[in-house]
Amino acid sequence: MVSQKVFLIDISICNGCYNCQIACKDEHVANDWTPYAKPQPDTGQFWLKLNEYIRGTVPKVKMHYIPVLCMHCEKAPCLSACPVKGAIYKREDNLVIVDPVKCTGCRNCVDVCPYGAIYYSKDLNIVQKCTGCAHLLDNGWKEPRCVDACPTQALRFGDESELKSLIQKAETLKPETQTKPRVYYLNIPKKFIGGTVYYPIEKEVVIGAACTLTSNGRMLTTKTDSYGDFWFEGLEEGTYSLKIKKDGKIKQIDNIGTQKDVNLGDIPLI
Repeated sequence: MVSQKVFLIDISICNGCYNCQIACKDEHVANDWTPYAKPQPDTGQFWLKLNEYIRGTVPKVKMHYIPVLCMHCEKAPCLSACPVKGAIYKREDNLVIVDPVKCTGCRNCVDVCPYGAIYYSKDLNIVQKCTGCAHLLDNGWKEPRCVDACPTQALRFGDESELKSLIQKAETLKPETQTKPRVYYLNIPKKFIGGTVYYPIEKEVVIGAACTLTSNGRMLTTKTDSYGDFWFEGLEEGTYSLKIKKDGKIKQIDNIGTQKDVNLGDIPLI
């Protein structure tokens, strides 16, 4: 029985080096791997694209990166959208491949892919995307070039059975599409609330102020650090109330929405 392959990407240790994106280009630009793929254009297509996310506002700013590629979905919408038999097919190891010879360039698959992972080549009149470097796997490689090039092991590739324990802790992008992607992500950051507490009369930051965040009966606590800063991270989207207390002085802030990451700025404690 052929093992079922998956990608597993840990966002917490991706440092944004772009090695994965560059390695993909190096492997596929100007290289014809028919019947797996025709050459990837040097511009305009990213079969693996590293997306940058900047969260919050200065000075409460955090940044992370999410590599996005073909999700090699179990219920791939591109398969059902393709009118040409065999032009898009799923291998026994679950990698989804576009046959560059059979593809007619109708672009139906481009329109239905919820991840924007399929590209149309005007010059070749075909669609193109990540192949999981199937041409390498079929010739002895254990992993695609993007995974091989990752210096932090943020990208992993392997048998679903061997990565099962990690997959159980992971999530997928756009789960509402119900395509059952086979690219899993660990530690995608959730929302944060942060700020700086200070004494306006003394013009000094408040160290060790007790900060209590509540929402729907859930309570989180922390204290301001030596810079007067506090952070609440890993928050779900919702509405929160914050109470800050130190030496009998109390500051209450209500209706803090976390549709976006929140920098409450400088908060006077009077």
